[in-house]
Amino acid sequence: MARQAEVTVRALRYYEKVGLVVPVRLPNGYRDYDPVAVRQVREIRELTGLGLSVEETRPFVECLASGHGSGDECPASLAAYRDAIDALSARIVRLTRRRDALAQHLRAAAERSMPSGVRPFAAGHGLDGHPVRCDPPIPSDDGTADRLVGVRLPGVTLPATDGSTVGLAALGPGRTVLYVYPLTGRPGVDLPEGWDTIPGAQGCTAEACGFRDHHAELIGAGAARVYGLSSQPGHYQREVVSRLRLPFTMLADPEFAVRDALRLPTFSAGGMTLYRRLTMIVRRDVIEHVFYPVYPPAQHAGEVLGWLRTHPEGTR
Repeated sequence: MARQAEVTVRALRYYEKVGLVVPVRLPNGYRDYDPVAVRQVREIRELTGLGLSVEETRPFVECLASGHGSGDECPASLAAYRDAIDALSARIVRLTRRRDALAQHLRAAAERSMPSGVRPFAAGHGLDGHPVRCDPPIPSDDGTADRLVGVRLPGVTLPATDGSTVGLAALGPGRTVLYVYPLTGRPGVDLPEGWDTIPGAQGCTAEACGFRDHHAELIGAGAARVYGLSSQPGHYQREVVSRLRLPFTMLADPEFAVRDALRLPTFSAGGMTLYRRLTMIVRRDVIEHVFYPVYPPAQHAGEVLGWLRTHPEGTR
């Protein structure tokens, strides 16, 4: 019986003890199981694998014993499903509140340890009214981008997500919007530890979507082209371009050639060196304007669009 039902003998003894699957005792002391018992024990095994307790499987076992072809065909079984779902929902609420309490402690601790000039977390709220996620601390202007205006882009050639290569010193006529970002997340892949506590780190996907949604307006306002640039490898960026349906090209700089040439700011996270977020408006291969720090990333494309509209080409 244990072999056929794929459980241990100890489990069978327990099911008998609690009255779920009770065999007939033969004169020689052997247990004689009814053929339906195999299905009952397998039902118990499957349901406990879904998180139900052994006792909560009783309606399903009794449903099979009454001659039904499936253990969940009886009204009592459906009620047991609902009760289990309700209990799980209540547990989720309790765990969510515990998580929120921990998040509040994290915000308080981060605020105490945060350097001056950096704004602490701002709480968001979930459906139950409790804070569920913290916005990252706002980055401060450390002055590292002040010297970039008027600087000519270096003769660096970078691989692009469309399979071409782009020479930064030969971008062509018109204005180029070149936004530099640290790291775009990917579904199912964890971000570096402590990512949400690093000023200016969070928001790369939202920023990319902003440039996607405003792309036609940016072109209409005088941008000849838009590029995103990061140290992520090309295959990683191609996945982002495809998944987010970006209408512009990403440039990969895993060797930090642009950083080394222009002394762009970077930071470390999870054992990686990453670009700090900034955007350059380039005209005739010369940096005309720099946005730094960039915050909030989700609204940054609109900020760039506003600047282009108020600074048409030919003005300063």
